Amino acid sequence: MTHFKIKVISDPVCPFCYLGKKRLDKGIELYKKVYPGGKDDTFSVSWSAFYLDPEAPKAGIPLTQRMEQRFGKDRLPMMREALRKQGLQDGIKFCTDSKIGNTRNAHRLIQLAKAKGNETENKVVMELFKSYFEENGDITSFDMLADAAAKAGVDRGEAKTWLESDKGGKEVDGEVAEAYAKGIHGVPNFTIQGAYEVDGAQDPKDFFDVLVAAKEGKSSASFDSGVCS
Repeated sequence: MTHFKIKVISDPVCPFCYLGKKRLDKGIELYKKVYPGGKDDTFSVSWSAFYLDPEAPKAGIPLTQRMEQRFGKDRLPMMREALRKQGLQDGIKFCTDSKIGNTRNAHRLIQLAKAKGNETENKVVMELFKSYFEENGDITSFDMLADAAAKAGVDRGEAKTWLESDKGGKEVDGEVAEAYAKGIHGVPNFTIQGAYEVDGAQDPKDFFDVLVAAKEGKSSASFDSGVCS
């Protein structure tokens, strides 16, 4: 039996990180279904911080406004339609009225979840994605962040108190610095067994192929499309 350790460098406001996790899950499901003995292997996914937009304001602003600033008003409708179609394929209904801003506090919340175990960590991350991308959330709002934590089984009051401090901040800053030092310029970035890297929201079959390569100790092809940068 093999235990797969998968590290994801991510930012909660990156749609491809949400898509990538959904596709990774499908790749794992495929592996457990078709690889000989794969149903007995186990998996843990851990999350590491990255800032897509380090200069984002601390107070949330309309996502449309920030996207127009970064990519131009003319490009935005085409980008959104492409993302909408991709999302539907993976069961995600992307909204357009979210508020974007600095994500350090969202990452700090994930640090709280980490301390409660890998399962809680992943539940909190997925609730953050869902709240932000599918429920028009404000990623800078302590109320939204605490609500997401509560949906994942974390005490809401504990989450709110954590957010109102700077707990977890040092760890987040360290993870971001490590990603930059590693040369990461876009997310998601997946590292499997500490050696096999996948950049971007790849197809489930691509994740399956990398899992097989990791299982068998073979060299792995490089995948690097579908990233936020």
